[in-house]
Amino acid sequence: MKDVVLVMGASVNTERYSNKAIKLLRKNQKNVVAFGLNEGIIDDVEIFNKLIKYDDIHTVSLYLSPKNQPSYYNYILSLEPKRVIFNPGTENADFSKILNEKNIKVEENCTLVMLNFGIF
Repeated sequence: MKDVVLVMGASVNTERYSNKAIKLLRKNQKNVVAFGLNEGIIDDVEIFNKLIKYDDIHTVSLYLSPKNQPSYYNYILSLEPKRVIFNPGTENADFSKILNEKNIKVEENCTLVMLNFGIF
């Protein structure tokens, strides 16, 4: 797969924005992998509850609250993504600074809005 989007904080709960984002990403023909606390499947995307080393992550779309992000900093950095999207409510100045120092693009935006407006 090429230019893969990793959704961090994925949930099978259809009311959760991470769930809606995965569905819209797939509708827009994006390659998606997902990490969540609980395993499951959203459409054709399997949610893993173990951290997997991927080689082709372009974008990490965060759906983790700032207080839950620090334990994933090293994992996300190890993936060497081109950008990290902080969806509403996930904004984190400390992690943004670390990402900027590693030349990883930081976007405080909404994956759903970006897709709907064709700016993803």
